[in-house]
Amino acid sequence: MPANKKYLTPAPSQRFAKITAAILGGLIVSLIFHMALASWFNHVAVIITSTFSAFILWAVLMVVAFLGKNGWKVWGIYLLASLVLFVIFYFGNQNNPLV
Repeated sequence: MPANKKYLTPAPSQRFAKITAAILGGLIVSLIFHMALASWFNHVAVIITSTFSAFILWAVLMVVAFLGKNGWKVWGIYLLASLVLFVIFYFGNQNNPLV
């Protein structure tokens, strides 16, 4: 049974934005999230658990990207979240170096 046309994204740019935000943006956010956790907590335990939790978080972020109306807003949210998580990671490495 074909999909109902009113639920499909009409613009190719929106389709491209949603697909790339789902794949790349979700991956970036999930990896930087686990890097930020590893900089503040026991990095060995975080790395071991991230083998499963990073994939689950990435899958959830992929679904969230397709739920949004505007793909470029999803990209903006993912980039903003990545920036905030990177700042947390940066200060975590300054306060807790892994040396």
